[in-house]
Amino acid sequence: MINRRTFGKAVGLGTGAAAASLSGLQNSAFATTAAHEPGGAHLSAVSTVTPGTHTGFGALKQVKAGVLDIGYAELGPAHGPVVICLHGWPYDIHSYVDVAPLLADQGYRVIVPYLRGHGSTRFLSRRTPRSAEQSAIALDIIALMDALKIHQAVLAGFDWGSRTADIIAALWPDRVKALVSTSGYLITNRKAQLEPAAPAVERNWWYQWYFASDRGKKAMENVDDRIDLCRYVWTLVSPDWDFDEATFQRTAEAFKNPDYAAVVLYNYRWRISLIEGEHRYDRYEKQLAAQPLIHVPTLTLDAALDPFTPPGDGSSYRKYFTGPYEHRTIADIGHNLPQEAPTAFAQAVIDADRL
Repeated sequence: MINRRTFGKAVGLGTGAAAASLSGLQNSAFATTAAHEPGGAHLSAVSTVTPGTHTGFGALKQVKAGVLDIGYAELGPAHGPVVICLHGWPYDIHSYVDVAPLLADQGYRVIVPYLRGHGSTRFLSRRTPRSAEQSAIALDIIALMDALKIHQAVLAGFDWGSRTADIIAALWPDRVKALVSTSGYLITNRKAQLEPAAPAVERNWWYQWYFASDRGKKAMENVDDRIDLCRYVWTLVSPDWDFDEATFQRTAEAFKNPDYAAVVLYNYRWRISLIEGEHRYDRYEKQLAAQPLIHVPTLTLDAALDPFTPPGDGSSYRKYFTGPYEHRTIADIGHNLPQEAPTAFAQAVIDADRL
């Protein structure tokens, strides 16, 4: 999920609620904000949609990209400006099941890929290490863009998806038209993560320490146990999200990927330096260790009920974004912001595109 050191002041549920906020769906002023696409053609504000209106994407596509055969959903006109929506853990492409149609209706070509280890995404070779340091996942998305002949896109994400989008914006800014980053600047600082955080913050990261243990490894390697664990995480980090069992089960199918346990365990163990990354990614991780600034137009979002949201209306990470910038806090919403508040998220994408 999120870099605990970046959010070292976050100590419990609702810590971002004191910031200037918007309703979970949207308030009337926000919902009627005009937007436009490059070239001056105006787009209307997105329509209000009730979360859970859509339940699936229809037929998915597959493309060989880098070390992966990536599964992805695609909506909207083939020649529209591109938006790539990136999910987090423990989630999948269904976090954008309501967002994607809203953006497609506005003329965007929307790409929603399964990250490595999720859903129908597979490694091309059984000999490829099932690694998951942060730069590896970012390079997967660069490879996807290359395979689909997409030079530049708006990148939008939360959790692992925000981190991935942040990295691409920092290291390959020419590939990013604009950025929507839920929870702000999430590029992992492994050195900082070696230091203890406040007890309440450490408590929020219980699963990270669980994954570091043999018991956590066994739980992740058992499909039923991992699905139960993921369901529990959903309830903790989105306390007001009244999702039904069908909604969870649609996403839980992505957790049955044969590489899921290896990828998730690697990612969290790597973050706290229990394991070293692959040497092929060392040069990128060295750059990321310097906490590079992000210069592309950026709109950051905080979910007020997310236990990882820091106080201060984005002030704790504002210094990392040097280009055109806007911040919004979404009231009454938890960690899975795009699925809990799809209209607000889709509007943020359109507004970031016009910064």
